[in-house]
Amino acid sequence: MTNPLKRNVQYAKNGMVATGQPLAAQAGLTILQRGGNAVDAAIATAACLTVVEPTSNGLGSDAFAIVWLDGQMHGVNASGAAPAGISIEAVRARGHEKMPVYGLTPVTVPGAVGGWVALNKRFGKLTLAECLAPAVEYARNGYPLSPTLAKFWGNAVRVFGKFKNDAAFAPWFETFAPNGRAPDAGEVWSSPGHANTLEEIGATMGESFYHGRLAQEIAAFSAAHDGFLTADDLAAYAPLWDAPLSVKYRGYDVWEMPPNGQGIVALMALGILDGMEPTRHNQMEALKLAFVRGMASVTDPQHLRETPAQLLDPAYLAKMRDSITPIACDPAPIPLPKGGTVYLATADGAGNMVSFIQSNYLGFGSGMVVPGTGIALQNRGSDFSLDPTHVNALAGGKRTYHTIIPGFLTKNGQAVGPFGVMGGYMQPQGHMQVLSNMLDHGMNPQEALDEPRWQWTKGKHFLVEPHFDAEEANTLAQKGHEIERAEDVGSFGRGQIILRDENGVLRGGTENRTDGCVAAY
Repeated sequence: MTNPLKRNVQYAKNGMVATGQPLAAQAGLTILQRGGNAVDAAIATAACLTVVEPTSNGLGSDAFAIVWLDGQMHGVNASGAAPAGISIEAVRARGHEKMPVYGLTPVTVPGAVGGWVALNKRFGKLTLAECLAPAVEYARNGYPLSPTLAKFWGNAVRVFGKFKNDAAFAPWFETFAPNGRAPDAGEVWSSPGHANTLEEIGATMGESFYHGRLAQEIAAFSAAHDGFLTADDLAAYAPLWDAPLSVKYRGYDVWEMPPNGQGIVALMALGILDGMEPTRHNQMEALKLAFVRGMASVTDPQHLRETPAQLLDPAYLAKMRDSITPIACDPAPIPLPKGGTVYLATADGAGNMVSFIQSNYLGFGSGMVVPGTGIALQNRGSDFSLDPTHVNALAGGKRTYHTIIPGFLTKNGQAVGPFGVMGGYMQPQGHMQVLSNMLDHGMNPQEALDEPRWQWTKGKHFLVEPHFDAEEANTLAQKGHEIERAEDVGSFGRGQIILRDENGVLRGGTENRTDGCVAAY
């Protein structure tokens, strides 16, 4: 079947920004052209995405970043913990048998703003206020919705329709459905409260968000609707500087952030596959084995039962590799929900590069918006288990298993570039597939993103994209895989890649499964 997802790879020398929204990519490029570095551009793009793609992220998001600056690699875990006062018993007392998806109960401390501040303080050339200025402009003056954005926005209004008479959800409808409906593609939407909040974050270097007026607004809204999040939870927050982990794959080093992110799943899968032929069957089997182990292991780094070193031990990976046979295996079924995330990659002319990911989770997140501020709170806590024996059991002050993962590629100690594929539990699957496309099959970044994808859901069951080759799907079915052709490409992730060659030329690919854009000069 003909692949409808085709576009050309982009080339540039001085700077490049790749993300899922053209306006956000242009915002990052503007910051580069004003003298900012790749970190400044990443902050500007991330802030802009909270405005121009609120269906996936917001000021209440979490974030992770891998930064290559002046020849050194750094990692930032800007995910927030569960409120100190929450517990399994407290949630069960409210009648829940499992963590709810919407409302204030699954809200965790927002970490993204703290991540922006930490990156700006340590690596930025421009002020935080300068980096946030493009986002402020779009929030205050408005912008016309792009087609994919309008589609997801409309879906969210339908999902939240059942909460229309719940007072806690009223600020969401006032902010994102001011006319009683989702904005249409091409229709201009603005959020003055969001603009004011961004300005206050910039002017106070984030202090207001965690210690000042904005923190009080968040805490007051939570208290008014019986939430667990308090001003003390916000004041106690700080992002973590954490060294990325890596495995070798086809002579390259692939880097991911350590738990509580699920990047280690991608690393385990690639480590298994590195000693095998990169057939679709082997990819699928390696991914399943890695995912089953990851889901049983990944949680807050203070609560891990197995260390990353144990999970990435070559002998352990070899043992999993040796268990793969020509017939599909049936691991313990693990339901895999869809996600709501944005990814961006930046590069400047000095060789600095950033892989950055930010998410509210499950679309708009919790459906909770702090009145008058544009702060849409995430529902990342919905991934906690209420089973006290589970590795990811809910506890106050604990970080949950996190789906969002930035990736980075190096070779011989030199940066090759950032990559990412967002989309809930699709993310490590997407990382594995686009890397194999490039490193096993010689595809450029755009070709690697355009290639048809598959997605494991549970057991032997895989979804494949509508344009996935029919003959190959039949071959996989003969090996015991349960192949289902999806109706659209909405659940297969949305990715961006920027690679730098030995001559300093940047090559960028962007996602045609969304309104993706590479902005460069």
